[in-house]
This record gives sequence, C-alpha cells and structure tokens, in this order.
Amino acid sequence: MSESQEPTSNQTLYEKLGGEAAVNAAVDIFYRKVLADHRINRFFDNSDMEKQAAKQKAFLTMAFGGPNNYSGTDMRTAHARLVKMGLNASHFDAVMEHLGATLTELNVPAELIAQAAAIAESTRNDVLGK
Repeated sequence: MSESQEPTSNQTLYEKLGGEAAVNAAVDIFYRKVLADHRINRFFDNSDMEKQAAKQKAFLTMAFGGPNNYSGTDMRTAHARLVKMGLNASHFDAVMEHLGATLTELNVPAELIAQAAAIAESTRNDVLGK
C-alpha cells in the first residue's frame, strides 16, 4: 500500500483490502487452494466454478462492506445439500485455513485478516445447518 492508500478508520474492510480487484484476486487464489485440498474438494465436484467464484466475490464484497450485489440464497439454504453430503466443522475449518492463507499470500495485514476471518466465522452455524 502506498502512503496515499493508508486505510482510514471510516473505510470499510472492503476498501481497506483494496476493493474489487483485491476481492477478485483473493477469491481466485482461494478456490485454487480449496480445489487442491482433498479434504474438501469433493464438495465442489458438481459445481460450475465460474458461477461459484462470481457468487463468492459478490458475497464477500457485501460481507466486507462493499456494494451489495449479492443475489444468492442465504448461507443455510445454499449449503444444505453439502451438509447432507457430510459437511462438518472440520471442513469449515479447512475453508477458514485457506481464507487465512490466501489473505496472507496477498500480504494483507494481520488485523484485516482477523476482521475477514471473524466475518467468515460468523457464518459457521448457518453453513453447517446448526
């Protein structure tokens, strides 16, 4: 980040991360990691990954305080079929691991990674149908 891009306290996490380009890069790297992970890649066997990535980009943009263009279903409904396939806390943990690794790879400051992780973690119960 250049000095002119230093985050200010009134910026959203989306803006602090770098906006659309940063979210797009993060989602692309994130799914490369997820699809290479034998613990969780089976949950994406029948997914159109282009559509999946687009939904994830829109969701994270909204969740991180950017423009809300997310039109997908809620987390509980969206993941219900995966829960039937055996999706559990260990799988959610693997996804969280890849999120953190992705943001670290993109040189995101630890404080912003923690904020992003907290937002992702807040979806755990809905994703797991609890």
